[in-house]
Amino acid sequence: MKKPCLLVLIPLVESDHVELGERFEVIYAPDADTRAQAVARHGKDVRVVLTNGTTGLTADEIDSMPALELAGALGAGYENLALDHARERGIALCNGAGVNADCVADHALALLLCAVRAVPQFDAACRTGVWRDALPMRPTVSGRRLGIVGYGHIGEKVARRAAGFGMELGYHSRRPREGAMARYFETLLALAQWSDFLVVATPGGEQTQHLIDRAVIEALGPDGFLVNVSRGSVVDTAALAVALKAGTLGGAGLDVYEGEPQPPAALIGLDNIVLTPHVAGTSPDVRTATVRHFAANAARHFAGEALLTPL
Repeated sequence: MKKPCLLVLIPLVESDHVELGERFEVIYAPDADTRAQAVARHGKDVRVVLTNGTTGLTADEIDSMPALELAGALGAGYENLALDHARERGIALCNGAGVNADCVADHALALLLCAVRAVPQFDAACRTGVWRDALPMRPTVSGRRLGIVGYGHIGEKVARRAAGFGMELGYHSRRPREGAMARYFETLLALAQWSDFLVVATPGGEQTQHLIDRAVIEALGPDGFLVNVSRGSVVDTAALAVALKAGTLGGAGLDVYEGEPQPPAALIGLDNIVLTPHVAGTSPDVRTATVRHFAANAARHFAGEALLTPL
């Protein structure tokens, strides 16, 4: 039986190619030039697309693929997929929700610890021979109030890790979650006012654009810390930069930021922020698991079975 044609729009490593090549005829187009050429040349044959939330899939591209029947986002995000257009065509949609949640939650706590305890700054000082007596003491993390914005797979795992630090837990999402181990706040502003630390783990997209704005940042206050492991668009970068420079926010840790992959110019010169290049959800074992999860979704689709993680 002929293998279905898969168009891959994101970078893969060799093991990913091997994994997918066993199940699909793979067309690899991980950059803008090869993507346009692949859609123009092979669009009529493509039955499956693999992308991610940042790279997305446009309505015009969907229209160029008359045989397309399944589009998948490798990670949890899907903000740049033309979902409504795909649904109008009857195209099945899936993502990798929950597969990398442990890794992202680990990284969120790492960013929080690094920002609050000034680990990068202390590391740099130690390397130049500066001893602790010349350095300011930093706050304790344990026992503080942690607010979580978005209580999905990642938010819940952040809460479980934070509980190990003896933190009080609160969260805000569109609706209360049954069985949540944290206190629900009806408004984000109320959560920020209550919190010492705020971890952002909500989906990206138009509905959450600049959800973390000047008012929320000001509510956290000069002793507060912000961590973002969701999407850069969720935080107002300009407002964050102003607050960090003025000292009206204690510090921040960001794995994502507006304008990726360009470095956040307004932030890179500041010493009260820790930046990582959108790596929270990546590790060798997570990568293997996400590719296999996508392949399992595709296998279920072609078998006429329900998808594991439909959109």
